[in-house]
Amino acid sequence: MPPSTHEEDDDGGPIEPVSTKRLRWATQRNGGRRGKNKRSSTTGRLGHKASAGSEKKRHSMGGESLGTERGGVQEDPESPDDGQGEHVEDHDGQGPRKVYFNIPLPADALDADGHPIQHYRRNKIRTAKYTAISFVPKNIWFQFQNVANVYFLFLIILAFFSIFGASNPGLNAVPLIVIVFITAVKDAVEDYRRTILDNELNNSPVHRLIDWKNVNVSDDDISAWRRFKKATTRGLLSLWRKVKKDKKPPGKEYATRAMDEPRESFETNDPTRLSAMSATTNRDSFASAPEDIQMTPVPSPLPRDDNLKIPNPQERPATAFSFQEDHHAPADKQFGSLVNPGRKASGKSRFHLDYWKNVKVGDFVRLYNDDQIPADVVILSTSDPDGACYVETKNLDGETNLKVRHALRSGRQIKHARDCERTEFTIDSEPPQANLYQYSAVARWTQRNSKSPDAGDLEMAEPVSINNMLLRGCNLRNTDWVLGVVVFTGFDTKIMINSGITPTKRSRISRELNWNVIYNFVVLLLMCLASGLYQGIYWGQSDTSIRFFEFGSIGNGKPALDGFITFWAAIILFQNLVPISLYISLEVIKTCQAFFIYSDAEMYYEKLDYPCTPKSWNISDDLGQIEYIFSDKTGTLTQNVMEFKKATINGVPYGEAYTEAQAGMQKRQGIDVEKEGARAREEIARARVKMIDDIRKLHDNPYLHDEDLTFVAPDFITDMAGRSGPEQQHANEQFMLALALCHTVIAETTPGDPPKIEFKAQSPDEAALVATARDVGFTVLGNSNEGIRLNIQGEDKSFKVLNTLEFNSTRKRMSAIIRMPDNRIILYCKGADSMIYSRLKHGEQSELRRTTAEHLEMFAREGLRTLCIAQRELGEEEYQRWNQEHELASSSIQDREEKMEAVSDVIERDLTLLGGTAIEDRLQEGVPDTIALLAEAGIKLWVLTGDKVETAINIGFSCNLLNNDMELVVLKIDDDTVRSAEVELDKHLASFKMTGSDAELKAARKSHEPPAPTHAIVIDGDSLKLVLDPSIRQKFLLLCKQCKSVLCCRVSPAQKAAVVAMVKVGLDVMTLSIGDGANDVAMIQEADVGVGIAGEEGRQAVMSADYAIGQFRFLQRLVLVHGRWSYRRLAETIANFFYKNIVWTFTIFWYQIYCSFDQTYLYDYTYILLFNLAFTSLPVIFMGVLDQDVSDKICLAVPQLYRRGIERLEWTQKKFWLYMTDGLYQSVVLYWVAHLAFSPGNSVTHNGLSVDDRVRFGVYIAHAAIMVINLYILINTYRWDWLMLVLVIVSSLLVWFWTGVYSAFSSSAFFYKAATQVFAQPSFWAVTCLSMVLCLAPRFAAKAIQKIYLPYDVDIIREQVRQGKFEYLDKNKSAARPSEDDISNGSSSTSYEIAKPSKHTHYPSIDEDQRPIYPPSVAPTTATQHYQSGSDGTEFTRHRASLEQNFIGRPSLERARPSYDRVRPSFEQSNDFTSAALLTRIESSRSIGQARG
Repeated sequence: MPPSTHEEDDDGGPIEPVSTKRLRWATQRNGGRRGKNKRSSTTGRLGHKASAGSEKKRHSMGGESLGTERGGVQEDPESPDDGQGEHVEDHDGQGPRKVYFNIPLPADALDADGHPIQHYRRNKIRTAKYTAISFVPKNIWFQFQNVANVYFLFLIILAFFSIFGASNPGLNAVPLIVIVFITAVKDAVEDYRRTILDNELNNSPVHRLIDWKNVNVSDDDISAWRRFKKATTRGLLSLWRKVKKDKKPPGKEYATRAMDEPRESFETNDPTRLSAMSATTNRDSFASAPEDIQMTPVPSPLPRDDNLKIPNPQERPATAFSFQEDHHAPADKQFGSLVNPGRKASGKSRFHLDYWKNVKVGDFVRLYNDDQIPADVVILSTSDPDGACYVETKNLDGETNLKVRHALRSGRQIKHARDCERTEFTIDSEPPQANLYQYSAVARWTQRNSKSPDAGDLEMAEPVSINNMLLRGCNLRNTDWVLGVVVFTGFDTKIMINSGITPTKRSRISRELNWNVIYNFVVLLLMCLASGLYQGIYWGQSDTSIRFFEFGSIGNGKPALDGFITFWAAIILFQNLVPISLYISLEVIKTCQAFFIYSDAEMYYEKLDYPCTPKSWNISDDLGQIEYIFSDKTGTLTQNVMEFKKATINGVPYGEAYTEAQAGMQKRQGIDVEKEGARAREEIARARVKMIDDIRKLHDNPYLHDEDLTFVAPDFITDMAGRSGPEQQHANEQFMLALALCHTVIAETTPGDPPKIEFKAQSPDEAALVATARDVGFTVLGNSNEGIRLNIQGEDKSFKVLNTLEFNSTRKRMSAIIRMPDNRIILYCKGADSMIYSRLKHGEQSELRRTTAEHLEMFAREGLRTLCIAQRELGEEEYQRWNQEHELASSSIQDREEKMEAVSDVIERDLTLLGGTAIEDRLQEGVPDTIALLAEAGIKLWVLTGDKVETAINIGFSCNLLNNDMELVVLKIDDDTVRSAEVELDKHLASFKMTGSDAELKAARKSHEPPAPTHAIVIDGDSLKLVLDPSIRQKFLLLCKQCKSVLCCRVSPAQKAAVVAMVKVGLDVMTLSIGDGANDVAMIQEADVGVGIAGEEGRQAVMSADYAIGQFRFLQRLVLVHGRWSYRRLAETIANFFYKNIVWTFTIFWYQIYCSFDQTYLYDYTYILLFNLAFTSLPVIFMGVLDQDVSDKICLAVPQLYRRGIERLEWTQKKFWLYMTDGLYQSVVLYWVAHLAFSPGNSVTHNGLSVDDRVRFGVYIAHAAIMVINLYILINTYRWDWLMLVLVIVSSLLVWFWTGVYSAFSSSAFFYKAATQVFAQPSFWAVTCLSMVLCLAPRFAAKAIQKIYLPYDVDIIREQVRQGKFEYLDKNKSAARPSEDDISNGSSSTSYEIAKPSKHTHYPSIDEDQRPIYPPSVAPTTATQHYQSGSDGTEFTRHRASLEQNFIGRPSLERARPSYDRVRPSFEQSNDFTSAALLTRIESSRSIGQARG
């Protein structure tokens, strides 16, 4: 039987909704008096979850992240009504679109040939840059956008003019050709992989309606270029098939198989898991259309007389909306239909299996269970009679929980191909835009009356929101089929607009390298200018002997022309001073570094099968210079796996828990946490056993699984049984009923004995609340047409959900309006404590408010996340009046969200407080040790979180950010004025004897010393907004610089990014941001290095990050090991690269002095070509790839070694000029030692030929130079392993080999037999050996003096490694550890413990997975400074009541509070900052603006 409904009477009285109202859908009938009386689906309460996602997601994807402030797309919805309304900045120039279905395009939408004027993007995606046709020209174009490549190409062009003296222009082009070719091959390989993936995706199958006219596109309107490409592709494919006949195109195999094999339907598929969304039912699946729905690609079936065969209830996976076995779907109220009853169908159209790439805007598509969505599709109808379907957005944002979407009310009659032919409607859509959680459009049609053709037609419209859309890349789940229309294709889809949002970043060294290249270029210009001037002046003189030896100058005796030509010839000759090979070498080094990071098994997270993944390969050296780390808390420092631990109901606290914050408190009091933790776990275990026994006695709950119970409160069960009286019993029941009814959770049932019900929710907090209600006997079974179905203490009851007012980051609360079985209407509301308290009924429950506020504060101090629960009983008339306003707001096309929030706020007033909840989000494994290690390295970590102050502070104490010796500076500006904020900052700055002046800022930018661990700052979002004001921002920054830790609470994503920018720009430091949620994207992109954690909140942070890791603890290895290695390697490589080119180039320059600067080549031209390509390239490259000063274990054991990176001492301008000077000195030695050897007289060979010609003289210098350079690089290399030695030896011998082989051929011209002649001369060996000694002796001596008398930290550690003082790291046994005195290198404090994931640092005997807690080494909580009387929340103390006392008393309330015994002045002065103090002052208000929060 359909449920009874109250129809509108003749007087136009209000209509009670049959089922749930949603925030977004509505059907509007223009001009009709019933237009405001719309209905929504019974199951609509579960929909629209994406738009009401977690606070993290909404913040990030809102205007703050993707709007103009972050450089993205504005999100103000544009009215689709004739282009009116608010303007939306559309994507890539695409404007609002109007899509027509079976309605001819108007004349103004057609061109002269009758084709549509507006062209939509194809659904074929090409993420690859190139095609087979465009690769060569396009790749060359991209490569020569690099200025360096253009410069070297210019030099090659110069070399082709013989007037500039290049002896072999072809060989001169070899280095550039090699580099361009290697880069092109790398690009081709990467692009080929992308092309393969593109083809697989583009050729994926989808059922598309064919043999009908899509008026929005023209198949004939194909450009000549596309036809040419298609012909080329067909030709290449045909050729490829002939070569490999068994080769099949990507995606073809699946498509063919899908055509040949019937699709599994519910008759053929025996699911292994039924869910609450797929609960068994025997109601008609398609009540409104008793016809076969095609489940295989066949023509549309004709109507049949017999009814649809009901499937076996044990085989069919039904939906969450069909629990009642004997219940049939009610008849739908008429909301209009997109089908024109007077239009005849041709019968030819059918859904045919086609490729994704052929899908066009305006197409009808049918999707089946588990199909991936090929485009952005508006849903017309689904297999569920209520129009619901479920979608998994894992490919979109990483979330695996299902989200519900709904079909348009007006489209639910469209089920077959013939129905599609009979539709007549348009969709006015907003332009393509990036917001994944917002869409605004409207469907318009003319409603015709088939029964009364003479009746007037009605123009109707229905708004379309994101709730009615399936986005490309998602997967359809738990739904037999969906029929929809395509509105966005290809790169207009939201997933493609959002792809590639990570900004391009360049490392700091790369930016500074530009200046060094400029310096070298200036030196090159000066050398060339000097050569040109000297040569021009010298040739212009008439009294020189040059007249007797030359036959005129190349400039025909014109000094100016001679100098001009010589200048360009010198550019060619000295070109290695700005080396082309430097850039390709750096690319090779950074690629290898990224590969090593990816391959590090120590950063592999097995649970998610996720290694550390570099997304940006060119900033690995920045990881070695990080001074500030900005971290999110939830999901980054914590696990984001919520467990319900405690509750306060009617002023009574329940729950037994031993949290990490409590362990931190006891640790600071000198309590043995290991012993206390063991005792606490034992007591909790006994309490759990007793609670489970009591639950079974009260009601044998079949849905309770003992291992899933997290809320351990035996006294709660005894109160449920009435032990404390009927009042408390009723309060407990109402509280749990509120948790079971006020949510948007999807129930999923796993069959078994007993059955298991799990919950999928947008927020893990919400799933934890509903799961706890299930455990104590208030089980959510699912939803039906009657509403939500509960099992309460063994009795099934249905509650009609009238409206669901969903959570968002502005409201910070959600509500559900429920019609109870006794016909009362109750509004249940849950949300942030400040929001709920501001809406409580004025003047009532004052004592309960105070007690509950204290309990909530106590929970927060224990590190728990708190929520308040309240309710309000509504009168029938009051509800109906409000519901009409709600209906009007939900039907609005413009400003729908704002109107809905305003209407919701009206009803969420005069609430009655029920209690509060406390949920634990445990720290991730290894977080405290990682933070401690990073702090020892000199890195400052700031926590930027949306959590409340008390929770963040206690997590800070638990994870070593705060300790007992710190003075907590709490910035709380009460009157919300910038002037008050400035006064507060001045007061705290005065304690550091500072004023916030520019001189102090200048000094702060130069100082990289970590501040003393004496102060920490805590600030909330409201105060942070004030201190970020430009007029006082500098003072806030300087105050933070003096504090060891900074915690910013209640901050928005935009504020997170602003804080990062303030520190990065204000202090000129390297910053790193790490987070796991979409609200962290802004700060991840703002920081120099962004790290995303692949966690529970999706993969948006990972997609936007430069590096992706599985756990926070991997950050220590990424930064302290790989970052430090990469920075030091790259800095040393660049310095040695400049050095070797100075040596080589200046030996040629010195030679010009003796040949009138006419740019004669000193060396054979092959030497010049091979110098950077072969003779000296490998040692310096492998120095940047493999060199290690200390091992990875030493890097973690002695984190202070990282401080050289913070101070940027590995790469400085001083170091650059020292290496340049060293190279200049060695070039002088190399040239003049050989020159002086020939100056007394010439040497001759055994056959009388001399060896003093140019090329043989060059052999003397070249061999010594290459030997010196390679040995110099070896001296600067820390790790002399066999590979490095082999590379140096082979590279050094290669010049000898080349000289011998090349000179053996007569084609070498003047170089013929140079090897046998030169190598036979004793003078050659004498020159070579003497040059090597004189060149390397100063460097060797300087290094020896520095390491002996002025050692760096690393020099001392390396010596101690040689002495065996770190053997314990390798042997994994209790070897004697080095003492502080043995290892001291001048640091004030040094720790040499390595944070190992397998053992706890402070308790090495306890396995990590068995540890009770991660206590900080020394850490109090803010509660320590706040209360002298103790805390209700400190569990398991010596005063704890035993379990044998039958739990009649309140052990959680009666225990003493040893954790809050200490009082700090900083907190005494700000005790109004606590939640209890705030909440007790909050009064009910009629305005949102008056709410404190």
